[in-house]
Amino acid sequence: MDLRDGYELRAATWDDLGPAAEVLAADDLDDAGMVVLDTGFLRGQWQRPGFDLATDDWVAVDATDSVIGYGQVTRDETDVAASWGVVHPAHRGRGIGGALLGRIEARAARLMTGVRGGRFRHAVNAGDEAAAALLRSRGLRLVRHFWHMGIDLSPGAVAGPAPARVAITPLGSGEDLRDAHAVLDEAFADHWDHHPEPFERWVEDLTEGPDYDPALWRLAWEGEQLVGVLAAAVLDDSGWVSLLGVRADARGRGIAAALLRDAFAGFAARGTRNALLVVDSANSTGATQLYESVGMSVVKRFDLWERTGAAVTAASGPPPSTPSRL
Repeated sequence: MDLRDGYELRAATWDDLGPAAEVLAADDLDDAGMVVLDTGFLRGQWQRPGFDLATDDWVAVDATDSVIGYGQVTRDETDVAASWGVVHPAHRGRGIGGALLGRIEARAARLMTGVRGGRFRHAVNAGDEAAAALLRSRGLRLVRHFWHMGIDLSPGAVAGPAPARVAITPLGSGEDLRDAHAVLDEAFADHWDHHPEPFERWVEDLTEGPDYDPALWRLAWEGEQLVGVLAAAVLDDSGWVSLLGVRADARGRGIAAALLRDAFAGFAARGTRNALLVVDSANSTGATQLYESVGMSVVKRFDLWERTGAAVTAASGPPPSTPSRL
């Protein structure tokens, strides 16, 4: 789709990291009244194993070469191309979102070449009717609601006691990683769209980036048995909980809450200002209530849209313009 005069799409470079993050911040402030996704978050996206800055993302720039939009797509699972994008509030309604989505769709189709039953997914801010209309016109359907939840951290925050007979430790040896993988695979077995991931790929995804820090992870042990795992990282000023799971037969004893409080104390010791995580709003294990019980609250909502099977490839015809974050 052609852009209006004065706008251009191009591959991002590392020089665009800060300006692109400023677009994310402007979008967050417009949507949620606070910055949720910052430079550290975007840097983490760019440093993921397999992410190619030259082919998997784009910035939209104006006539002064200022970044005013950003979009990306990755192959998150064997059969899923996952994407998202934002347009600065001051530049919406000019076809930039539709043009970004067109680039994203074309790259997704290449990423999924030869994949049977593949799925193309795109995330947008919840309640963005213009973005929803755009995605609906491209053959996507709404499949899930997600929340970002957060908590402000006080300097010197303490973890509190662990449940009886449970010891909480940082991540230790490589064998701990293998045990952690097994616990999380079991804990997420009944979750929406869970696909068991081979240990080698799981380790690559979580530990090969520069933000991997085993001292921030938390493991819950009952004797010699690992019963709970929390994976975490610090991205700039925020602590992120990326994974949290407890074995089914160990639930209901406060282990997950203890892991979270211990992780919060670890974040605070690093000087982070808050802790964040993403949760499926329809999570069947009561995760939202758990996070609320330790002081977290919803700070941002987003929706996941999907197109499946042969429709993974881009629909025919140009995408319409949209005044949206995509």
